[in-house]
Amino acid sequence: MATTVNVGTPAPAHHEQPRRNRRTAYKLAKMNWIGGGLGWVWLFIVMVPIYWIVITSFKTQANYFITNTFAPPSDPTFDNYKTVIDNDIVRYFTNSVIVTVGAVVPAVLISFMAAYAIVRGYGSRVLGLTNTMFLAGLAIPLQAVIIPVYLIIIRLKLYDTLLAIVLPSIAFAIPLSVLVLSNFIRDVPKELFESMRMDGATEWGTLWRLAFPLTRPALVTVTIYSALGIWNGFLLPLVLTQSPDQRTIPYALVSFQGQFGVNVPAIAASVTLTTIPIVLLYAIGRRQLLSGLTAGFGK
Repeated sequence: MATTVNVGTPAPAHHEQPRRNRRTAYKLAKMNWIGGGLGWVWLFIVMVPIYWIVITSFKTQANYFITNTFAPPSDPTFDNYKTVIDNDIVRYFTNSVIVTVGAVVPAVLISFMAAYAIVRGYGSRVLGLTNTMFLAGLAIPLQAVIIPVYLIIIRLKLYDTLLAIVLPSIAFAIPLSVLVLSNFIRDVPKELFESMRMDGATEWGTLWRLAFPLTRPALVTVTIYSALGIWNGFLLPLVLTQSPDQRTIPYALVSFQGQFGVNVPAIAASVTLTTIPIVLLYAIGRRQLLSGLTAGFGK
């Protein structure tokens, strides 16, 4: 008697349902509910002062003292922004842009070339010592060396100039940039460098034609991170500048506070205006910032 065997008959659908349920339960078990909850709590803590600054900037000085602090303004006004713009906020903004761009661009270029030399010249005693010096720079806070920096700037006759802020900013931005970029360059396969060498490329050509395109996320990371630190810098402008024409945004906020007295809405408007470039910069390069900071540390 011939027996018919259905080889291609699919398995019953009810066998797939338990697998899906187990897979879903496994995913739920892997979720970090505590970490997620703490993340939402931290987000609330961060958003409260931002909300307060924004709504306060649209209040009048009289309404600020008679209304609820966290209540939105009943009659929003842009007078605070007009007052801030009329008091040289554009000049201070321009100074901050000049200092930030003038410090970030050289710092990133120097850090990129230094990181490439450290990674490619592994085993060299000089480059190893250089890398150690860069790592030691991470342990030295700006507050600990502000007096020597001040004396050097005085000797160079650069006091009360924007260049007096740019040069120390470059020096303090390099160590962390070298650390991030060197870890990223180490992730590039050595076979790519060897193939470039076999094709007759020089180290300089390999640097710009191979390492530069592949490390672009890390370059964006150090650019954003350094720009945020320099843009928000307060100590260097405070110590190394004196005239109002050389003030940057963070230092100018102090003068706004003294100029407007207790006009809190005007101060909130100035803070809101100066925060917009930072928010836009972070929103544009958020993914590159996170990927670059974590590159090379998972090995």
